[in-house]
Amino acid sequence: MTAKAGKTCAAMVSKRYNTRVPDFRFAFALVLLAPLACAQTNSPLQRRLVGDYGYWSRTQVPPYSSAQIPFNELTHINHAGVSFGADGSLTVPSGFLEPELLSKGHAAGVKVLLLLGGDFTALDGNPAVLTTLLQNLSVFITENGYDGLDIDWEYPASTADIDTFGILMNGLRATFPSPQYTLSADVPPWGGSYAYASVQPIIDYFNIMMYDCAGPWTDDGQLNSAIFPDPNNPEPYECAPGGSVLAAADIFLEALKIPPAQLNMGTPFYGYFYANVSSLFGPCVNCAYTVPSENYGTWIKQRINKLGWQSYVDQNSAVPYMLRADGSPGYITYDDPVSTYHRINYSLWQRGLGGSFMWSLDADYDGHSQDLLDAMYSATLGGKAPLAQ
Repeated sequence: MTAKAGKTCAAMVSKRYNTRVPDFRFAFALVLLAPLACAQTNSPLQRRLVGDYGYWSRTQVPPYSSAQIPFNELTHINHAGVSFGADGSLTVPSGFLEPELLSKGHAAGVKVLLLLGGDFTALDGNPAVLTTLLQNLSVFITENGYDGLDIDWEYPASTADIDTFGILMNGLRATFPSPQYTLSADVPPWGGSYAYASVQPIIDYFNIMMYDCAGPWTDDGQLNSAIFPDPNNPEPYECAPGGSVLAAADIFLEALKIPPAQLNMGTPFYGYFYANVSSLFGPCVNCAYTVPSENYGTWIKQRINKLGWQSYVDQNSAVPYMLRADGSPGYITYDDPVSTYHRINYSLWQRGLGGSFMWSLDADYDGHSQDLLDAMYSATLGGKAPLAQ
């Protein structure tokens, strides 16, 4: 969706990996559960804390790179920006490779995965292309020292897509055996069609993308990432039936029967600004494709009870939102450190999930602090909730 479109962007090509090989076939009670298994790291964390990191953030304002990443607060990093072609070749943008990301991460016991996103339909019924892609990934991962892959296909739709996803993930596991390599997949909160029965036995974990329930595609001012459903919502959430952390956890744990240790709950480090909406769940006038996503660190944070904005908390969904203080149109759905903490606390210590992740690390950075990541870290440790701003 909109906020994650950058995951498949590509700049000027610095190198192409295109090896051809033969086709061979709201009380949050702290329930202290026993530590769940996660991929081996040297981190003191007993749950996974995965950070998505796009190479393009190094040229943002303020810049965000391995120099700003607090590796001690993470167990895994997904490095985004590499794309692939219909022939199975890899396109590596200029400036993507960052040796310090690998060296600093490994020194801190953090596993660094290559995030590969895009439309994988070119692989449907085409084992030769899959073979080429796997070989090129093998070369790239080996040459650059990555610890595995995270696959972000949004979203398999046809029967052929579903079959391809299962074949792709099993091919990746054969190419990158466990436990030497970590293999994960990003999946939507409603579950979707991801060949779970085939993939669950061979994958390390799934990242539940618990966000983008709001945006320019909605007819009213929705919440980007509710923790609990709000019965006052006049329309289903955009990402229904998994339109809240509670609902998404129910789908994966109860309907799909995924073991909790294999699930990471997602949280957004960005929100959406509806210029023409005047209230929570208010109608969106002329909003189609005109509602921008905004980063927490450099845009949303500066407006919390400032610059003519007033912050509120939806007591049903347990997340904040903002309205213009003078009553004029303007609505922002976002997460702050308090809601971020409670989302992770609920997911890990009440529902027993194996970890959490976010999109994306840079969006929390204001040039000095990373409040949302700190809240995730505290929740993962079972620490205290941050104070409301």
